[in-house]
Amino acid sequence: MTEGEMGQILEQIKSLRTPVKLNGFINGGSILIKRDNEDDKAHFGKEISLKIYDRKEIAAGKSRYQIVEQPQFPVHSDIKSQRRGDLLLLINGMPVIHIELKNTNVPVSQACYQIQKYAGEGIYTGIYSLVQIFVAMNPEETRYFANPGPEGKFNPDFYFHWADFNNNPINDWKRIATSFLSIPMAHQLIGFYTVADDTDGVLKVMRSYQYYAANAISDRVSKTKWDEPRQRGGYVWHTTGSGKTLTSFKSAQLIAASRDADKVIFLMDRIELGTQSLREYQGFAADDESIQATENTTDLLHKLRSDSANDTLIVTSIQKMSRISKDARGGAMSDAIDHINTKRMVFIIDECHRSTFGEMMLTIRQTFPRAIFFGFTGTPIQEENQKKQNTTTSIFGDELHRYSIADGIRDKNVLGFDPYMVLTYKESDLRQAVAEEKAHVRHEDVKNMTDVQKEKYYAFMQLPMAGTKDPISGKFEKGIEDYLPADQYRRQAHQMMVVQDIREHWPILSHNSKFHALFATSSINEAIEYYRLMKKELPELKITALFDSNIDNNAGANYKEDGLEEIVRDYNERYHQDFTIPTFSLMKKDIAARLAHKQPYTRIDLDKKEQLDLLIVVDQMLTGFDSKWINTLYLDKLLEYERVIQAFSRTNRLFGPDKPFGTIRYYRYPNTQRKNVEDAVKLYSGDRPFGLFVDKLKDNLRNLNNTYQDIQQLFINADIPDFSHLPDEIPVKQKFAKLFKQMNEYIEAAELQGFTWDKRSYLIEPEAGDEAEGDTGEETVIDVQLDERDFKTMAQRYKELAPTKEETEAAGSDLPYEIDGYLTTIDTEMIDSEYMNSRFEKWIKELNLSGPNAEITKRAEAELHSSFASLTQDEQKYANIFLHDIQRGDVKVEPGKSLRDYITEYMARADSDRIHRFSETFGLDEEKLRGLKEMTLTEGNINEYRRFDALKETVDKGKAKAYFEKHEGRRLPPPKVTIKIDSALRDFILDDKCDPDIEEPEE
Repeated sequence: MTEGEMGQILEQIKSLRTPVKLNGFINGGSILIKRDNEDDKAHFGKEISLKIYDRKEIAAGKSRYQIVEQPQFPVHSDIKSQRRGDLLLLINGMPVIHIELKNTNVPVSQACYQIQKYAGEGIYTGIYSLVQIFVAMNPEETRYFANPGPEGKFNPDFYFHWADFNNNPINDWKRIATSFLSIPMAHQLIGFYTVADDTDGVLKVMRSYQYYAANAISDRVSKTKWDEPRQRGGYVWHTTGSGKTLTSFKSAQLIAASRDADKVIFLMDRIELGTQSLREYQGFAADDESIQATENTTDLLHKLRSDSANDTLIVTSIQKMSRISKDARGGAMSDAIDHINTKRMVFIIDECHRSTFGEMMLTIRQTFPRAIFFGFTGTPIQEENQKKQNTTTSIFGDELHRYSIADGIRDKNVLGFDPYMVLTYKESDLRQAVAEEKAHVRHEDVKNMTDVQKEKYYAFMQLPMAGTKDPISGKFEKGIEDYLPADQYRRQAHQMMVVQDIREHWPILSHNSKFHALFATSSINEAIEYYRLMKKELPELKITALFDSNIDNNAGANYKEDGLEEIVRDYNERYHQDFTIPTFSLMKKDIAARLAHKQPYTRIDLDKKEQLDLLIVVDQMLTGFDSKWINTLYLDKLLEYERVIQAFSRTNRLFGPDKPFGTIRYYRYPNTQRKNVEDAVKLYSGDRPFGLFVDKLKDNLRNLNNTYQDIQQLFINADIPDFSHLPDEIPVKQKFAKLFKQMNEYIEAAELQGFTWDKRSYLIEPEAGDEAEGDTGEETVIDVQLDERDFKTMAQRYKELAPTKEETEAAGSDLPYEIDGYLTTIDTEMIDSEYMNSRFEKWIKELNLSGPNAEITKRAEAELHSSFASLTQDEQKYANIFLHDIQRGDVKVEPGKSLRDYITEYMARADSDRIHRFSETFGLDEEKLRGLKEMTLTEGNINEYRRFDALKETVDKGKAKAYFEKHEGRRLPPPKVTIKIDSALRDFILDDKCDPDIEEPEE
């Protein structure tokens, strides 16, 4: 190839720009160029096709693999130093995987940071824009993630660990090299396990569990004996929120690419889910792949019969597919069905725990007996909760891969849960009432019971609240709650207690209505009752209700219709809509969009009036609905097994630091529901509930105290008991960074559970089941040792761990601290200003009354100095200068001015003096420099409207040359001086940094 021909390829790469389009370029297999090599007489001047990649030629054919060590990246600045990466993996000369390496003891996050920094500098352009996957490694940990492209954002939530088939993370670098980065796997990763998603323009890379599941399905299809009827493919157990849609699509794509089946049909059990999945599948598909929708039964039948490759992948609903089958049995379509049955058909069924035990699914199986069926579910039906004497295994076959909710929480793909059992009745009152009823004795006659009555009465008084199953016989033994009538929880007293509990906890749990909540009731009538009660009792909340809107002729239909009418009318009035009962399904979509902040409500978080605070439901929205903005479920209905996990999982989508877990508060038959939760956890976490339930308040406060003591000891050992500055030793600062991050996590979790800074002592009341978990079951008092002033002081020290520009600019530097950017935004500006000012006023008073050498004055000064710990290092410096000016008599304190005012004034004066000295040193326009310093500038906008160039043009080159030559002790040519002027000005404007001899002299 000539340089001109290579230039043509680079121009095509440059025009594509985004990783999504470049993924299509790579996987397109070939490109067209015009041959300009005169030695190639047969093709000179002609357009030719070059094969660049074949996803199927894995370690075979024309595929070539190379490793580049220390690649030198282009730097788009003549000021910055050269940039070198660590490793590039090339396939057919294309750099597709970039690996950054760090030493032991350097957090792998620093490798991630370095990649992000390179991207910000525009390094991944030209041929380097072909990089699809980034890998960040140290010897003990590896993370990988997709290239977000020049306009995308790096999101640590999507930095993944590779794991083995059983979801055990692989971190050792040798195992990573031999499994994840081997030639076969790396080739497949680029060809099959990256997804260019057109719906959001983001390149996605699959997680390890998605890879194993998609491979397992593809392998099972490749080994299928198509002449055998009633085949069971198997099912994939992947928890809610783990990306099942992407996994199922990749499974189908692998099957289609291998030509092991003629049709792959995605079956959804709801029309709206089918529409959603269709959009996602179409977004995942490559340019040469077609995902077919089905408008109606006739359209579906036509596409099933079709022999076109474009009709291989089909998305439809179970309802449509079962109607085809019913029509066919009438005989009119038997020929069509016979033709379809000659094809190799694969059905992939989403949420298969819901839909596969009914008549429609049975009809489909009978109509297509040679087809093979696969299911995806986060909660497979098992022996304990079987339906119609069937389980997911009996319907689909073997479990092909498992990624349970415990795995998802451990890997931080979903959040854990914080459930609370809320009693609306005293347990002793309920037990007493049941015992009296069963003994047939009135309350006032308990003292005069017969022997028979006594025996029965005391037997019930000793019963547990929740029923239990005998582990040996399997017989269910009732508890007190099993004897309560259903109407016990329909009473006004219960409903008022529920509403009061919601009112009490709403501000904290919702972060003052930043987040939304679901409230699940046991029936439509109760949903209407609660809706009307909450309208009256919680007028400050925006509430609506959602349930089946069909009106029949059964008893109670009028009550339901009146309730629906009221709900729709209120919704229309609040949000200026015009829904009706016949268009209630459209209102449901509008509600879902509001709760999920999807179109047209993507910016609804900025407009509280348009938000929905609380949605009352019966069954709808408790499965299959996802919104990261929902963080609480209030539950006044009894749920079991898969319905527990599904309902709880509405709250556990990742959001950020404000949402550390999903909260659940349940009210109805609370002890029974607690037992049901325990049974569901045991069934769906593999009896190893790693982090499924988060720590309660008592544990978070204990952990907070312990972590504070550890931090305190670090600073005491460094002889800094007041946290006034950071320790000098790097290992100590590393430990502090880690401990402070942990401590803040405990604080944020505890705040949602009732912790506030103005309360230091907490009475922890026992909960049911505490004894089983090792607690005493007695009340506990926990005193929080940390106050807000010390916390904010430590937060200020944490901010000072942020790397200096020298550290970040140094090519290949390994930054020693793992800094969380979120924590550096903690507001420390007003740290205990009142306390500091009160110490200042006390010192001034003693200074004037007793003199500077009096013991009382010295004690007051020591107190004042201890309050400086909450200031930044610069603020501490100018505070001390100000105090010395007072002691010398150079400053007279003005009434009404605080110490903070003086510190700000001194710092502003010092900054103004620095600008003047800098301007004098370089002979530049001081007014222009001050104007730029007052702006919020970045490297990207500093020269908008040529403002930076205009400032540089005012520099006295002679003065600048003399300054730099004196500073470096050697003569400098004019071009070198120009470079140094540019660098010095940028440092001063963007980072407030200049050479020490221009800085204000130390006091």
